[in-house]
Amino acid sequence: MIKRRHQRSDEIMLIPFLDILCSLIGVLVLIIVVLVVAQTQRINGRTPEELQRSSDNLKLLTQQKENKRINELLKEKVVLLEKQREEAKEKEEKIVKLRKLLDTSTADREQNQQISQTLLKELDNLLVEVNGLTAQQTPLEKQMAELRAEIEKRQLVARKGPPVVVQPGGSGLAKSSKVFFIEASGGKLTFYWDDKNKGVVSAVPEVIATDVPFNAFLKAVHIVPQSKLIFLMRDDGMGAYNLGAGWAQATYNYRVDQVGKLPIPGRGDIDLRMFREFLGMLPPTPPPEPPKI
Repeated sequence: MIKRRHQRSDEIMLIPFLDILCSLIGVLVLIIVVLVVAQTQRINGRTPEELQRSSDNLKLLTQQKENKRINELLKEKVVLLEKQREEAKEKEEKIVKLRKLLDTSTADREQNQQISQTLLKELDNLLVEVNGLTAQQTPLEKQMAELRAEIEKRQLVARKGPPVVVQPGGSGLAKSSKVFFIEASGGKLTFYWDDKNKGVVSAVPEVIATDVPFNAFLKAVHIVPQSKLIFLMRDDGMGAYNLGAGWAQATYNYRVDQVGKLPIPGRGDIDLRMFREFLGMLPPTPPPEPPKI
């Protein structure tokens, strides 16, 4: 007899596969959203800090072109002034010669009266020309002085460079943290009461130990809850940093993790706007009054 085949009762369950597919779609949607948000925070593929640096470099190039134009104008003025001085010198030498001719004896002047009249007329004309050249030299020298002052001003700005934006090195700061800054450069420490007011003290042990505003700043920062003291290190500020940080730890018991340092490139002014959320602010301490006599 032919045996009857048993019907299979096992069925393939598609529910786990659908769960995995839905999870994968959700992860892809999340990645797309993160990429879109990150792209919207950039401007033409460049961050706001890069745009600011590009704008500063463009301004610097414009100033260099303007300085070049002013230098060329100054050279032209110098050449013109030298030419006028040579002409004036030649005319003065000619005046001396004419005066020597006029100082001859009476007999010679009578014999050469007509020549003398001609020479006198020529002398008068030369004097008028010399006076005109002298009058032209004064405003020209004034213009040259103004151009030199403008060039010196522009060169000073170019040497100093654009502002240096201090950027956080990481995300290790708590929301309630307060950061206070001291700039360490060659021979001095610049401490910031806030983003506008600051004080300066010489990086000399006896001066640091006796400077009232600087010690008041260190004392006030130390008692601020969750405060952190960061030294902004210029390329020549290692000695000033060692003195300032050592004095803060030895005198006011700053912890090792409470004092940090951050290298700062360039010579531009310090810009702390990136630390606006964590920037600590203190009322500046006025300098001590002189003793009454």
